[in-house]
Amino acid sequence: MTENIQTVILCGGVGTRLREETEFRPKPMVNIGSHPILWHIMKYYSQFGHKDFILALGYKGEMIKNYFCHYELMNNDVTIELGQPERTCIHYAHDEAGWKITLADTGEKTLKGARLKKVERYIRGDMFMMTYGDGIADVDINELLAFHKAHGKMATVTGINPASRFGELKIDGDRVEAFREKPRNGNGLINGGFLVFNREIFNYLTTDDSCDLEIGPLEQIAREGQLMVYKHRGFWACMDTLRDMEYLNRIWNAGEARWKIW
Repeated sequence: MTENIQTVILCGGVGTRLREETEFRPKPMVNIGSHPILWHIMKYYSQFGHKDFILALGYKGEMIKNYFCHYELMNNDVTIELGQPERTCIHYAHDEAGWKITLADTGEKTLKGARLKKVERYIRGDMFMMTYGDGIADVDINELLAFHKAHGKMATVTGINPASRFGELKIDGDRVEAFREKPRNGNGLINGGFLVFNREIFNYLTTDDSCDLEIGPLEQIAREGQLMVYKHRGFWACMDTLRDMEYLNRIWNAGEARWKIW
């Protein structure tokens, strides 16, 4: 039986490059098809047996709380009897049974490292996963976990390509040596999310809102030889701009979404 490893999803950023949508909702709530990208990410993890989620909320976090607090009513058929609310009957039809979701307010302007530190109290085990609420891929989650357990280091980042708009990883074998600024040629690997941490990561973080993750903590961990890269050669995409949103919806509607394994 697959061990149910907790997954932290960072959901607090403003998403300024997708202002057409994020003016009205947090970026993780922007839809692919009829569901938010956050739902797609959680649905993907759940297919590998990982259904315990901690959502680090920030900008317009109340919309994510509202979505999940009313999930049963909005995603099932319901029979109600007016004047008799106790007789409301939910006819369960969705497949998300067993999801455990902790909705944690981590501040509107908090950087990633502080968001992660602020949910430390909800982490039960010695190892957990973390990803971003705007990226989707067809990473084999259990293979990623096996890789992390095998190397015995503190942290694993999933490296993906292309690197055109993002900072690049400097690697030696499977070990991350440093984080680079945006490269000119874009031929290297970037941090694609889908990280695995041992709880020692919290020793490198603070609850100060200015505590970042990639800048500072992960750089230090890399220098100490404790950050490894899991190289993913398959599909990866993020919802960073309006063009990204249109692309993800296009492949979803065409039945070509490689993360749809349910």
